[in-house]
Amino acid sequence: MTDDRPLRILSLAPTSFFNDYGCHVRILEEARALQRRGHEVTVVTYFKGGDLAGLRIIRTNPTPWHANYEVGSSRHKFAFDALLAFRLARVLARNNFDVIHGHLHEGALIGGVVGRLFGVPTVMDFQGSLTDEMLQHGFIRPDGLREAFWHNVERIAERLTKTIFTSTGHAAVPLRARHTMPIVELQDGVSTTFVRPDVISAADRAVARSRYGITPDAPVVIFLGLLAAHQGIQNIIDTAALLRKQNPALRWLVLGYPAAQMWRDRAIQAGVADIMHFPGRVPYGDMPRMLALGDIAVAPKLSLTEGSGKLLNYMAMALPTVAFDTPAQREILEDCGIYAPVNDNIALGAGIQTLLDDPAAAREMGARARDRADAKFGWDAAAIRMETVYRRVMRQSVDN
Repeated sequence: MTDDRPLRILSLAPTSFFNDYGCHVRILEEARALQRRGHEVTVVTYFKGGDLAGLRIIRTNPTPWHANYEVGSSRHKFAFDALLAFRLARVLARNNFDVIHGHLHEGALIGGVVGRLFGVPTVMDFQGSLTDEMLQHGFIRPDGLREAFWHNVERIAERLTKTIFTSTGHAAVPLRARHTMPIVELQDGVSTTFVRPDVISAADRAVARSRYGITPDAPVVIFLGLLAAHQGIQNIIDTAALLRKQNPALRWLVLGYPAAQMWRDRAIQAGVADIMHFPGRVPYGDMPRMLALGDIAVAPKLSLTEGSGKLLNYMAMALPTVAFDTPAQREILEDCGIYAPVNDNIALGAGIQTLLDDPAAAREMGARARDRADAKFGWDAAAIRMETVYRRVMRQSVDN
């Protein structure tokens, strides 16, 4: 094995790749960055999802009893993961790969077990706690036997891998406390040539805003991401209700999926349906033009363990951002945002009001955020780090 030959990398994605939200964007951009360095990347994933030009994707067969499913924790995922393990075994039996890059705990567990049968080492891409996600989705109850069980499953999955990548330094701390294998920080990235504030002209921006009944000069708060409870969508609605009397011209664009209609109904209940718009899913290629419709971005994520890749898109668009003060969000934004305590809608609204009251300071904050995104969060540097780890674990596997 030479140290400079192109590598054959299997990216194991236990999700319906590709869809237009954070976890999937990380998987895609990692793969693209590795391909730019000449490596061969194959994604093995669930049967649903969008295909992408230039990226080889192998899918599982569908389950006959549940061909359509929503994002998030579900008992059906046990069947999906069993099918993913079976597909992985068939792919490894017919192809030669140097390393498995397992995303999430499910990818680490499946890749770690099946990969060992074929002598292929696995690294893990840690994107938050599996147990925390289940709690946020209401799939399990806190402080119960199921929570303890899934924490143990997490530990087993992590120990099956040779190295763990984390999207933040904060996430790396507890992993280093409980494991001896290398924990490598691999921050989320953004392409600032693709995501940039001049992606749309003033005239086109005015036309696009008019589709939602928004005038060119109206201030707009924008969110783009997964429309799930742990993303703080209810907090956005409640904050809009708090601010509407003080700012009657203020409008809200809440972009993403699933369950857009459910959140529209919640907005009706809160009395803000006339100032809030839920356009639904935004294709990744259209994301910069849609974000350009906003003046202030909001990131009220409730999870304390997940990363927050959406912040990088906000930063690259030079959008001043108000965020809940989680470790991951502070690590990304540093002093390029305004923070509110988690789940504190009054403070969230106060942060937005601060930016509305001082447009010049808001623009300066957005410009600093753009500069930070451009200087600190490129994907190509991450690809070099991944390649270095892959070659190290490959050498360790040969030595063992």
